[in-house]
Amino acid sequence: MAASCSASQLAQLLGPNGTAAATFICDQFSAVDSNTSYAVDTTYLLFSAYLVFSMQLGFAMLCAGSVRAKNTMNIMLTNVLDAAAGGLFYYLFGFAFAFGGPSNGFIGRHFFGLKEVPNKSFDYSHFLYQWAFAIAAAGITSGSIAERTQFVAYLIYSSFLTGFVYPVVSHWIWSPDGWASAYNTGNLLFGSGVIDFAGSGVVHMVGGIAGLWGAFIEGPRIGRFDHTGRSVALRGHSATLVVLGTFLLWFGWYGFNPGSFNKILVSYPGPTPYYGQWSAVGRTAVTTTLAGCTAALTTLFGKRILSGHWNVTDVCNGLLGGFAAITAGCSVVEPWAAIICGFVAAVVLVSCNKLAEKMRYDDPLEAAQLHGGCGAWGIIFTALFASEKYVNEVYPPKPGRPYGLFMGGGGKLLGANLVQILVIIGWVSATMGPLFFILHKLKLLRISAEDEMAGMDMTRHGGFAYVYHDEGDSVNRNST
Repeated sequence: MAASCSASQLAQLLGPNGTAAATFICDQFSAVDSNTSYAVDTTYLLFSAYLVFSMQLGFAMLCAGSVRAKNTMNIMLTNVLDAAAGGLFYYLFGFAFAFGGPSNGFIGRHFFGLKEVPNKSFDYSHFLYQWAFAIAAAGITSGSIAERTQFVAYLIYSSFLTGFVYPVVSHWIWSPDGWASAYNTGNLLFGSGVIDFAGSGVVHMVGGIAGLWGAFIEGPRIGRFDHTGRSVALRGHSATLVVLGTFLLWFGWYGFNPGSFNKILVSYPGPTPYYGQWSAVGRTAVTTTLAGCTAALTTLFGKRILSGHWNVTDVCNGLLGGFAAITAGCSVVEPWAAIICGFVAAVVLVSCNKLAEKMRYDDPLEAAQLHGGCGAWGIIFTALFASEKYVNEVYPPKPGRPYGLFMGGGGKLLGANLVQILVIIGWVSATMGPLFFILHKLKLLRISAEDEMAGMDMTRHGGFAYVYHDEGDSVNRNST
């Protein structure tokens, strides 16, 4: 909250000739106060960016633990390259396509290579934060196509996704110029715009749908389904790495969701000086926590009923599904609603996994089901439970702005958010689908059967990450 300085009151204390001195002192005080606000908000955003970037380590550990030991180095390297290639392409093109305003509603057209940054709208911290989001989307896709994809394909799809596909979607939803943006006060879709605060659709659905197409075009891993079409489990080699990665992602999500406010030193109008955007940041962290915890417990008992086991990997995926779902509405829903979000997210994840098995779809990390399915549910959930008070605090206030259907706000927000789901599916399918198909036709997508059976660490990366024998390999040796 900004402090105030009155030159007229100060002049009375300085004496008869104190008016000029009082004015000078108050001007300096105002400048310092403004600079302090910028410094605090920039520090907050940078810290949030560091948290989101730490999620890359979480993705790496989760992916490594979820694949067989013979592909550990390969999946770790792809996670490193998602960040590295994504950094260059987001710097050159992606940030400009996403936030390069003033522009049209479809795509940005300024700030290529961070030209004219910093300015009154953006500082370098904003780029860093958005880059961390972009590479998160690419990391989601890499999990879907793990254990069977050529290295060059990773480089091509990751650069294209972070440099073009993802930025266009983020422009639609998060840029003040975007055609579906809730920040575009001059032309709100259905009078509301899409409320996807931290990216259940923009990040998670984009990464999940891209992974869906990649895994579908590649086909399942060798041995994932038997000759009758029955599912055969190809278990990851380290539950320890899966749990470590999950906790790192959980930690990073406190930058992903609360950090999406971009600023923290913002006061809200009202009689309570202790209530401001800092309170909304705390509430967002609480809703994020409750959704993930509820989804984890729901998955724990649900899978126990279905399979008869207490499976830690399933619980970790359920937890992440809850986080992916609450990401859209984390800032505009009550904490009790987050519990509903997490419960349904677990049901959605389990159902999507059952459907994937029936369709003979193979996703080693359940990334398309988790991020695509739970992300879509999160967008719908937001349109049902968004609070009128919180919507008008977080987004530019507008008389009659729609909010959650179940909270009495009508169906316009639901209509806008359903449009978001459809256009994301259409856009990602129209861009990433043909890319993966072309790579497949050029024989640049899938590795050979021999390399897949031997493992990419040995055939493509010069040796195993460590001495370890996968469960299936030991069974094969014993049978011979």
